[in-house]
Order: sequence, then C-alpha cells, then structure tokens
Amino acid sequence: MTRIDHLPHVHVNPQHKVIELAMTSYDRQRVRRRLVAEDGMELALELPTGTTLHVGQVLHQAGHTVYVVTAAPEDVLVIKPRSMNEAAFVGHMIGNLHRDIDIADDGTIAALWDAPLEMRLQQAKLEVVRTQQPFRGKPVGEHSH
Repeated sequence: MTRIDHLPHVHVNPQHKVIELAMTSYDRQRVRRRLVAEDGMELALELPTGTTLHVGQVLHQAGHTVYVVTAAPEDVLVIKPRSMNEAAFVGHMIGNLHRDIDIADDGTIAALWDAPLEMRLQQAKLEVVRTQQPFRGKPVGEHSH
C-alpha cells in the first residue's frame, strides 16, 4: 500500500498513463482513508486535516502512471437558464443558500440535489431536472467567500 501524506506537484502530460480516482464532492474532503484504484494500486490517504482534493488533482505518480481525482456521478439538479437574467437569478438564489454550483460549457447550472432546493426552483418556474452526473463543486455546507 502506498502512503500519501502530501500532494505531489505533478502536471499531467501526454506521456502519462492516467488512472482516474472518481470521488463525490463529499469524498474529496475525506483525506484519511484507503482507496483502491482500478489497476489494483492501494493508496492510503493520510493528508493533513482540512485538505480538500480538487478535480484534476494528482494524488500519486508511479513512473509514467499518475493517479488523478475525477468527479463521480452524484444526485444533482440541472437548471437550464433561458436568459442571462434567469441565470443571474439562479446564481443569486443558490448562492444565498450558501451552496456551490457547477456551470457547464453549455450554460447549464448544476447543484447538489435536495428536496427544498428542487421545490424552490420549480416554484420559480425554472427549467430544472434531477439527474445523476459528475459534480465538480463543493459539498453542501462547504463554501467560502
């Protein structure tokens, strides 16, 4: 088992073989645990308390192989704003709840699902769908200003 007590300063390049370590937003905060990668490599995370892993973060390098954090599918609400005003309204509404969002290249906005948030968005007559997809943001209760 490989012990990881600090994060390496490695940039992924085309010569690297990338092994993805899919984690939920909550799991990216759990930095004292055991992981088994798809290639069988066992990693013992022993990172300092308060460390948060980010999507794209390299956890370990073994030769030309790098182990990289990716976003695992989670239960999310996806909102499709129909205008810039609606996008600003969604950002303001979710931001006031101190929740993180994940904005896709196509302009859709994702937030971690919970029933009260879904109800508020539907009451505001927004186009919202509950689905499973990778979420790159922070978990509920974990935000910064």
